[in-house]
Amino acid sequence: MIKQISLLLIVTSLVLHSQAQDTTKTIPSKVPASEPFAFGDFGWQNGNNRQKSALLDSKYFTGSVTFDVNYTQSNHQPIDNTVVGSTALSRNGEIQVSFVGIGGDFHYNNVRGRFMTQFGTRSTVVPRNDVSQYHGQYNLADAYKYISEAYGGYHWDKWHGINLDAGIFMSYIGLMSYNNFENWSYQPSYTSDNTPWFFNGVRLQMFPTEKLKIEAWFINGWQSYAKFNKMPGMGFSVKYAPKEYMSFITNDYVGSDAAGLPKRTRFHSDNSFQLRYYNNPKAKGATKAAFSITGDIGFENGGGVTPFGSKDGTAPAQNFISGMVYHRIWFGDKFAWNVGGGYMHNPGRYLVLSPTGEASSVPPYGSNPFTANIGDKFDAWDASTTFDFMPNDYITWKVEFVHREANVPYFAGPGGVTSPSGYTAALTGSSNPPTWTPDLVKSESRFILAMVVRF
Repeated sequence: MIKQISLLLIVTSLVLHSQAQDTTKTIPSKVPASEPFAFGDFGWQNGNNRQKSALLDSKYFTGSVTFDVNYTQSNHQPIDNTVVGSTALSRNGEIQVSFVGIGGDFHYNNVRGRFMTQFGTRSTVVPRNDVSQYHGQYNLADAYKYISEAYGGYHWDKWHGINLDAGIFMSYIGLMSYNNFENWSYQPSYTSDNTPWFFNGVRLQMFPTEKLKIEAWFINGWQSYAKFNKMPGMGFSVKYAPKEYMSFITNDYVGSDAAGLPKRTRFHSDNSFQLRYYNNPKAKGATKAAFSITGDIGFENGGGVTPFGSKDGTAPAQNFISGMVYHRIWFGDKFAWNVGGGYMHNPGRYLVLSPTGEASSVPPYGSNPFTANIGDKFDAWDASTTFDFMPNDYITWKVEFVHREANVPYFAGPGGVTSPSGYTAALTGSSNPPTWTPDLVKSESRFILAMVVRF
């Protein structure tokens, strides 16, 4: 009897243990939220990285290195080899190292950070248009000029991710990326080239779903290292990609960015739509086709100007209306052809990139500066065509032709913008003749060769 009871207890124990194991298996575990926008391949988009994985990846650091080298030739062949009105180009008829970005992303226990350099001509071309560096003490241009991105922050595992970052980060107003490896064209249209490439401040990124990003900004100003007036810059960005082949982006900004004019306020709205309308990877000819459309509207108000002009004519119009359209066709993974262009309307010229040399309207001012007075009109358009050769995920060769025109003399003509000889006074030791003025022309055609390597 005792043996039977013992055997019954052993069997009962085994059954209960087996049931406990089965019950444990059936308890649903919490599935972590998916990475935002990881449901599809968005490498086809203008302004996005086509690389599917990071080559320099590790547990705590994901590295990134970019080498951007270009050669450009203008039909005017300016005597001083200077390019006017571009943040992608600086020197004509010369091989130039435009951008060397070395850095990457740090990540450990939800703490995050990013650091990226900007050696090359862009370290001068981009910061020179930020005149906030002259407000107050210290040389902010030298402090920040070799940094394209530098921020630290924290990540919360809520929704599909929440990030809070502080430092210098990319703005992406105007759709195109600061890194030309990610862009369909090399020379951006006016909408991108004349709107900010960076912000300095704090941003909050929220991903309620894997298809939606909501981002808020509290920043020093519009591409500003420092802050001119008491009001900081504020704005937000929303990106929505309901499908892999489609996305919508809006960026909106308000701030007080005019030097010495605290009552003047700037508003800006930037909006883009992208659609990949054809995708057949097995086709023998064209395998993909897509287009992007971007439209911007903005204005300044106060301090003697109104958005669209006062009825009595005492306050001129101060606005920015621009747009650009690009169309791209892929032939397999190695070749692509892009055509596009855009326009820009900016009375008051408050967002027009300043010419260089003796035509400069930013410090150090030129002897014959390109004016940016209230009421000064600026209307321009551009068109370009680009052919890309991408033998693998780490290099792009670009061949591009771009034509640009403006309603006023703006681009560098044969006489250049520096001096009759093409050299600066630092070399010649003499000033320019009083009768000499920078040679600005209303249009230019430009041929561009570029190689962009990214690891």
